[in-house]
Amino acid sequence: MLAIERRNEILEKLQAERRVVVSELSQIYDVSEETIRRDLEKLVNDGYAIKSYGGAVINENVNIDLPFNIRKNRNVVGKQRIAELVNKMVHDGDSIMLDGSSTAVYIAKALKEKKNLTLITNSIEIIIELFDVPDWSVLSTGGVSREGSFALVGPQTDKMLRSYHVDKSIISCKGVDLASGLTDSDELHANNKKTMLESGKQKILAIDSSKFDQIAFTAIGMLEDITTVVTDEKPEAKWLQAFEELGIECIYPE
Repeated sequence: MLAIERRNEILEKLQAERRVVVSELSQIYDVSEETIRRDLEKLVNDGYAIKSYGGAVINENVNIDLPFNIRKNRNVVGKQRIAELVNKMVHDGDSIMLDGSSTAVYIAKALKEKKNLTLITNSIEIIIELFDVPDWSVLSTGGVSREGSFALVGPQTDKMLRSYHVDKSIISCKGVDLASGLTDSDELHANNKKTMLESGKQKILAIDSSKFDQIAFTAIGMLEDITTVVTDEKPEAKWLQAFEELGIECIYPE
């Protein structure tokens, strides 16, 4: 096993168990404890973990961007619920934008039975997923590849997105707060998401319940900039009240 593969597995274990122990990892991977310490040191330096006695704990900072393959495997059930709900909102012949989030990948998979869709995305993962879907028009935004995100970002991405007007723009984010609105951990991603919202008639925020009452590094927009929220669990009463006051439709599993 390559060192990077081992570190990714350790990171997945950290995500699942919140803490790892050097001696246990040494036995699991049949390597020295010193090798495991170097692996953990790398995860600490990258911001994914925090040193603890005999091992490490997960870094809960909302501004830390986990590798895409790790994020894609978090809260899979919640993302699938969201994808099923979004699927019911999309009609044959619609034009849509999907961002580069892991949630968007599940939405793309759920939409594959739809006919004659036009889909614009900056997600490399979604482009690959939908490459051979018949009767669809799938457009890639272009842009600069972002390490660890499987997405294209930057001014060229924004320029392409602004040249289209779609029926539905669907984005996710790292946090949503009543006062601060929609936020993300990366400025380039945030700018692209903002442009997507501006290009859609229906502006859909697809987030799992863990994103409520979180504030990340950089702003995408305010709650007033979206028309619909799709989430995996019924939000708290304060959120339902805010959505009602702002005329935002909130959709969640019954």
